[in-house]
Amino acid sequence: MEVILLERIEKLGQMGDVVKVKPGFARNFLLPQKKALRANKGNREFFEKQRAQLEAVNLKRREEASAVAVKMDGLKVSMIRQAGESGQLYGSVSSRDIADAIIAGGYTVERRQINLDVPIKTLGNHPVKVSLHPEVAITVHVTIARSTEEAERAMAALSSPAPVEAEDEEEEDTAEAEADESAE
Repeated sequence: MEVILLERIEKLGQMGDVVKVKPGFARNFLLPQKKALRANKGNREFFEKQRAQLEAVNLKRREEASAVAVKMDGLKVSMIRQAGESGQLYGSVSSRDIADAIIAGGYTVERRQINLDVPIKTLGNHPVKVSLHPEVAITVHVTIARSTEEAERAMAALSSPAPVEAEDEEEEDTAEAEADESAE
């Protein structure tokens, strides 16, 4: 089935492109979400008449999303979950949980804007892509921990990595000094 895209769709095309897609994808996703029109003569004429207006609306939305992206840049959220000794969660963290945490942080996002291929099932820091607009995406760092103290430590480590190299150098210097003393 051929459709005319009304907005950019990742891995499919840009606004105004006529693309061939499977009928189920068009019927169940593109057409109900108003992301495309069937590519018939009437719709092509309608699109060409409305093209400037649609592009202006898209540009305005993209600018708004870019402004929000600047504010959200570097956003870190933490979640407290129960987990086993190996760090495996007793449940999982889904896109709905992440959206709720971002909303609690003072931003407005929808669950469908969170791009999470598989649910998060382990403790730690996880980068998650958030699509604010089809052309604007940011990365939010999600920290999953057992307690608030553990979450704070993980968030601090995420923002400023510990000077592990300096400790290694000190150990090497100490080992060299001991080797020199034993050689004398």
